[in-house]
Amino acid sequence: MKFVIALFAPPHSPAARRALRFAEATLAGGHEIVRLFFYQDGVHSASSNPVAGQDELDMAAAWSRFVSDNKLDAVVCIAAALRRGVLNAEEASRYDRPAANLQAPWELSGLGQLHEAAQLADRLVCFGGD
Repeated sequence: MKFVIALFAPPHSPAARRALRFAEATLAGGHEIVRLFFYQDGVHSASSNPVAGQDELDMAAAWSRFVSDNKLDAVVCIAAALRRGVLNAEEASRYDRPAANLQAPWELSGLGQLHEAAQLADRLVCFGGD
């Protein structure tokens, strides 16, 4: 089965942890993840800046490792990211900001990427949001 996983919740939330565990179980079960899409406060899970407490799971690092290790298509909504200060090098330069905090394996793109992936997948599973 082909899945798209969308994360709307911030990295310190139970929804972000559930999304990661679901994604891990999806691949472990022999299924395919067509795309991961991070939207609203979920974009913070793609930032390279959050620092987790010593007794907490570093969700941003865990997501980055998971995406890299499994060579997944991981998209961060550009509009949501810009609003929240999550910028790659190109956008940091474009908006004259001092630094980028979105690195590989993440890609900035539009909400259309979620729609496209949903058309290719059997299931769209969303975590978080209002």
